[in-house]
Amino acid sequence: MSAPPLDDTLVRTLVADAVTAPSQHNTQPWRFRYARADRTLTLTADPDRALPEADPAGRARHLGCGAALLNLRVAAAHAGLRAAPALLPDPERPDVLASVRLDAAADADPGLAALHTAVRARHTSRVPYTDREIPPPERAALLAAAAAEGACLAFLTGQHRETVLGLIEQAEGYDRMDAARDAEQRRWTRGSAAGPPADDGVPDYAFGPRSPDAAAPLRDFAGRQAQPDRAYATFEHRPQLATLSTPGDAPADWLRAGQALQRVLLEATRRGLVSSFATQPVEWPDLRWILRDPVSGTGHVQMILRLGYGPEGPATPRRPVEQVLTIVP
Repeated sequence: MSAPPLDDTLVRTLVADAVTAPSQHNTQPWRFRYARADRTLTLTADPDRALPEADPAGRARHLGCGAALLNLRVAAAHAGLRAAPALLPDPERPDVLASVRLDAAADADPGLAALHTAVRARHTSRVPYTDREIPPPERAALLAAAAAEGACLAFLTGQHRETVLGLIEQAEGYDRMDAARDAEQRRWTRGSAAGPPADDGVPDYAFGPRSPDAAAPLRDFAGRQAQPDRAYATFEHRPQLATLSTPGDAPADWLRAGQALQRVLLEATRRGLVSSFATQPVEWPDLRWILRDPVSGTGHVQMILRLGYGPEGPATPRRPVEQVLTIVP
């Protein structure tokens, strides 16, 4: 397939695909700048969308931007373009997370291009999943997707899974007791009953049901807020959880983890799986180190994923491309 001309319309299309990526509290903490002269997109972190309480070091912000970067690479490959990113290209500007030159290429990555159908189909599903086990070949494909981006995906079993489930519940309690964190989360939740539709944050229709008997294996975006009309539902007894880890724990590792996360999510979506996250324990340093498998675990856990079969989640809002993309000569 020959690549189409790289005009402004195509650049906007690529960025529109990129920004469907997940981010903590759906803050969408990215900005893109395209320079026509050198055919380069620059990805920077948006400081106005930081989460100083839940993400003081910016680790989650890097993960979200890394996920958007993987989407950009997928969209470019689908368009017949080569898009090899340079991570953190300017040591004096840590807000510049990546630069990506877009070149026509007959050898655009077919593995990435095959994921394109999942880019806009992937949505976080915060509802109960079925008890159907993910077959070994599907698990192997997800492990390979993470490894392709330099990360390690590990499915949790036995006592380790029970420990992580306990840590999720414990961290959820920490969050509710922390007034500043709860207030920060409320700033990024959106009511859908009245007013104009939001273009960021987590709308109440995407919260999912509340568990009647135990903590659900994901974040409860209602927090301390009472929602009298919210439904109750029983979540799966043995959720299929996986941790995503990287060898290091510096900003470049966080960006690689974000790319690995999104590659796993797209591969899962392409294979008929649904997914959600449980990031709470990763946000508390005294809990995060316990997340590794005490026998075989290595590296630094960057994310806890919940995967399985069940209803697809609803689409959450995204900012218009015009708000996140600047095009210069």
